[in-house]
Amino acid sequence: MPPNEPGIHSTISPRFCGGNIDCKELVEGSILYLPIPVPGGMFSVGDGHALQGDGEVSTQAIECPMDVVDLTFTLIDDLNISMPRANTPAGWITFGFHEDLDEACFIALEGMLDLVEELYGYSRKEAYTLASLTVNMRITQIVNGTKGVHAILPHDSFIN
Repeated sequence: MPPNEPGIHSTISPRFCGGNIDCKELVEGSILYLPIPVPGGMFSVGDGHALQGDGEVSTQAIECPMDVVDLTFTLIDDLNISMPRANTPAGWITFGFHEDLDEACFIALEGMLDLVEELYGYSRKEAYTLASLTVNMRITQIVNGTKGVHAILPHDSFIN
């Protein structure tokens, strides 16, 4: 998704509305939720990886063609998010992107606390306490100028 600013926008770095999110947990069956900052969305997709580790550290992931990509788009009018999040086979994921890795961590964690409050009805303090027990913080990428962190809450973390 492009930001709501005039001009040409790089597709290299991840950002609050999507961009180049090099997260290996975004696999078949994942649902990626993105803020939509521009009318009509203007979505594009690319940069397929056959293999990459956590924390893509250079531009040398194993790039691959994406000959068949099956995407379904659903507009959720009442979803108010400021950063991408995903529901994946690995669990719920929230993202943080920033030039500073510490800031990226805090952004991802804040998103996860918001999500835990929404999904399970915990207070902020309870969500924060439980995060140390259940949430895994991973480096998404350190390449491309903007650092990325994703927080993962495995699906079996809480019984609802």
